[in-house]
Amino acid sequence: MTSKLSASLALAATLFCSHVLAQNVEIKDAWARATVQTQKATGAFMTLTAKSDTTLVGVASSVAGVAEIHEMKMEGDVMKMRALPKGLALPAGKAVALKPGSFHLMLMDLKVPLQKDTTIPLTLRFKDAKGVESTLDLKVPVSTSAPGGDAGGHKH
Repeated sequence: MTSKLSASLALAATLFCSHVLAQNVEIKDAWARATVQTQKATGAFMTLTAKSDTTLVGVASSVAGVAEIHEMKMEGDVMKMRALPKGLALPAGKAVALKPGSFHLMLMDLKVPLQKDTTIPLTLRFKDAKGVESTLDLKVPVSTSAPGGDAGGHKH
């Protein structure tokens, strides 16, 4: 990929973040859930599709003291949430949805409330099948619901 193309993609990620192709991973429909004044945690969501086997191994944001990759799933009749310290596998060619009530990025110890119609910075860290790490900086829109109005029915 040429540096001119890389710069164009980075600009697209900063301005729109609705559809981004980075290194090996395509990112669509990224957003973070707005918070109220005293709320100290929220989620960020998107769909990731890798061209080749890749792992999302980390996330960071200057608006959060702690940012982690999480999974919510039913265990018996109880919904449980847990961090994925080894990351989230992104199998080649398969869209992996980070959405409310499922895989998501958890932003905790928020430093400021996340206001609707603003953006927040996120840095995603990937590791490919050869062990090569890369990062992608995004500006993600803050909203009360997913693009297209699908909030998923779950709140953090």
